[in-house]
Amino acid sequence: MLNSQPILLLISDQKARAQLEAQILAPAGFSVTNLSSAGEIAAHVQENGMSVLILDNGRPDQDVFELAAHLLKAYPALAMIFFNNGEHSESLAIKAVRTGFTDYLYLPLQEERVLKAVRRAVQRNQKLNEWARLQAKRDTKVLLKRVSGLETLQKIGQTVMSSLEPERVFAAVVDAAVELTGAEEGSLMLLDSASGELYMHAARNFQEDFVRTFRIPTKDTLFGRVLRDGKPILINDQQPKKIKTAYLVRALMYVPITLHGQTIGVLGVDNRQNSHSFSEYDLALVSALAEYAAIAINNARFYSATEIEREKLETILTGIKDGVIVIDQNRQVVLVNPTARQALNLQEEILAGKPPVRALQNQDLANLIDHSELVNLRRGEIHLEDGRVLNAQVTPIPEVGLVVTMQDITHLKKLDSIKTDFVNTVSHDLRSPLTAILGYAELISKIAPITPKQSEFLARIQTSVQSITALINDLLDLGRIEAGFDIGKEVVALPTIVHYSLDGIEALAAQKGHRLSVNIPAEIPPVRGNPVRLQQVLTNLIHNAIQYTPPGGEIKISMRTESDQVITEISDNGPGIPPADQPYVFDKFYRVSNQPSSATGTGLGLAIVKSIVEDHKGRVWVDSALGQGTTFTVILPITKETQV
Repeated sequence: MLNSQPILLLISDQKARAQLEAQILAPAGFSVTNLSSAGEIAAHVQENGMSVLILDNGRPDQDVFELAAHLLKAYPALAMIFFNNGEHSESLAIKAVRTGFTDYLYLPLQEERVLKAVRRAVQRNQKLNEWARLQAKRDTKVLLKRVSGLETLQKIGQTVMSSLEPERVFAAVVDAAVELTGAEEGSLMLLDSASGELYMHAARNFQEDFVRTFRIPTKDTLFGRVLRDGKPILINDQQPKKIKTAYLVRALMYVPITLHGQTIGVLGVDNRQNSHSFSEYDLALVSALAEYAAIAINNARFYSATEIEREKLETILTGIKDGVIVIDQNRQVVLVNPTARQALNLQEEILAGKPPVRALQNQDLANLIDHSELVNLRRGEIHLEDGRVLNAQVTPIPEVGLVVTMQDITHLKKLDSIKTDFVNTVSHDLRSPLTAILGYAELISKIAPITPKQSEFLARIQTSVQSITALINDLLDLGRIEAGFDIGKEVVALPTIVHYSLDGIEALAAQKGHRLSVNIPAEIPPVRGNPVRLQQVLTNLIHNAIQYTPPGGEIKISMRTESDQVITEISDNGPGIPPADQPYVFDKFYRVSNQPSSATGTGLGLAIVKSIVEDHKGRVWVDSALGQGTTFTVILPITKETQV
């Protein structure tokens, strides 16, 4: 209804305002609201919507035309009528129209003229409101279409990311291109590098036989132009147009599929019957879909190359005779090759993603993996339930994790045992005759006078016999340790053992001018072991550091607790051990290649150390760099027992 909108009056002349409200507008059924200031206009419009405003020019402090211009800028749909309460002037009427007033009133106020002006203003408001609703509806439709397009692109993106099958992605891309653009047909053409032709890889609304057989040369065709220039083509024509694709079209759009800067295909849509044209927005959507197709091709190629390399690696790992286990950075099993599965008697179950202790079912191997990063452990022996022994090496690989390689050394251990038994037997049998030789050599000088030369020869005999006796004692000592005869163990405080070891060799360190540095915290938990054997371990390692370090060197002894273990380190700044010698320093009779001529020993000291440490359920290893020094590390498990 025309009189449904409220009429706002901002009239300074009270008589004119009363006449408008009481005599003209109210009787005609209009709702009238009187305003006292321009500020009330904005509040009323925001609360009640658009209205018709009648303004006069009777306020000396307010230019009505400036006010009108300001209001129209803020509320373009506001209908305003200018009321000249002074002398009628055509120039004012023209200025009012140019300012944006819908009508012009002047004195004397006539009911018919006022009502016509108000009704025209109300009709204008209604038309503007209707236009605004239609425009909002059109804009909403466009927005919904664009939102739908974005949602479709998102779904295609998810398909690309979740699928390594390009055919599935291509079909989704072509379907989306047809649906989003309102096209009749769609196709995805790829370049056959062998023939130089384009073939149809995916299509929508084409005959299956046509899709399977259709091929088109790149020369003198729109497809070829897109392929050559790498730029899209958009054609809209109301009349059917023959193109070099064997059929007529009214509208078409071809977009290049580009990979690594090279165009490898074309994504296209067309209309043969429908006169619907394609827009620049359609072109942007199809271009985005073409990029998804390129990503799918790239992913498929990358995956194919990765699969080839993975199969090569799997073939290598399957054929290799060493056991190989790969652990990721989260300490989860990634790969166990068949050799390792067979050695560890693992079933054909999925091991990937499991922690080593649960997947590998071997505590020695799990401990080696768990503690390798903590203490830089690289090597250890794995004892299996069937009596076999594996030699395992742990190699950290940046951004991958750990790789464990294992070799079966059971036969070597058996040979070593046979050799040890033989050496022990021979050593035991040699002790008595060597003791007799040493005794008779000492008696010779006591029963009769001897010459200085004879005395020198006797001294050499005694020295040689003592050296051989020391070697035999070490061999027998090693044999007892390996045979497990030293079964007596008790709760031991390692710091005390260190101090006992230093008491016997501090004089040797002082003689060579070495600096001894001891860093042992007060609260070091006890271990369970044989105190005599543990003192032998520390004495041998400290003695070696003193012996092999040039005069004036520095020997450091430190101890700390980590992961329920006591870690002892004996370091020196001597010449270091060559990398080629380091794997063998704990072997019996092995001497490093850069050993100084002044160094003495039987070559069994470190073998004894290793045997004692392993007998105490611990581990020992060496870290060394030429010219920088050597560090021997011993780890022993903490005991929960208390000292008696």
